[in-house]
Amino acid sequence: MAWTPIDMYSNGLEFFGDVVDSTAADAWQNASPCDGWSALDVLGHVGSATAMGVRILRGEEMNFAQQDPPSSAVEGDPRSWWASLAATARDAVAGISPADLTREVDTPMGRRTVGEGLSFPAVDLFIHAWDLAAATGRSVEFPDEAVEFIRAMFEHVPPEATRRPGVFADPLEAPEGASSTERLIAWSGRVRPNHGA
Repeated sequence: MAWTPIDMYSNGLEFFGDVVDSTAADAWQNASPCDGWSALDVLGHVGSATAMGVRILRGEEMNFAQQDPPSSAVEGDPRSWWASLAATARDAVAGISPADLTREVDTPMGRRTVGEGLSFPAVDLFIHAWDLAAATGRSVEFPDEAVEFIRAMFEHVPPEATRRPGVFADPLEAPEGASSTERLIAWSGRVRPNHGA
C-alpha cells in the first residue's frame, strides 16, 4: 500500500536515525555528496527541516531559515541532538489523523495542505540518510514505498525547480543491475564523495 506523507515522515525519522546512530564520532567532518557540506552539515540541515515538519504538523508559524553553515544548528553531541529532535517530531506525528493532512497551513513554499508541506521534509529524511551514509563509506537501501513516494512527488515538478544547486544535479546513468535506490540516487545526480579509499 502506498505511503501517506505521515508514513513517509514517520518511517523517515527512524531510517535517518538509524544512520545517525551508526555514524562514528570521528566521521562528522567527512565530506558528503552535498557540495561543500560535511556529514555534520547534512545532519544540521535535516534537523532544521525536521523541526519545520513539526511546525507544519502543529499548524505553527513557519520561520524556516537555513543556518550557514548548516552544522551550526547542531548543539552538543550530534546523536543526542538528533534524538531530541526526532522525539519531538514523533510526538507531533502521534497527534495527527489522516483528515488532518488536508488542513491548510503556511509553509516556506506558500499555503499548502499539511500533507503537501510535510512531503518535502519527509523526502529529506531518506535522501539525506543516503548522503550521510555515503559520507562515512556506507550504503543504505530505501524501502520500495519510499522510492515510489519520492518518484511520485517529483513527477510533476518542473526540472528548473529541482535541477539546481542545493537540490538535484543533472541525472546520471545508473549502473547495470542497479537497485531501485541506486536508480533513484542516479536520477538525483548524486555522487559518492572520494575519501581516498
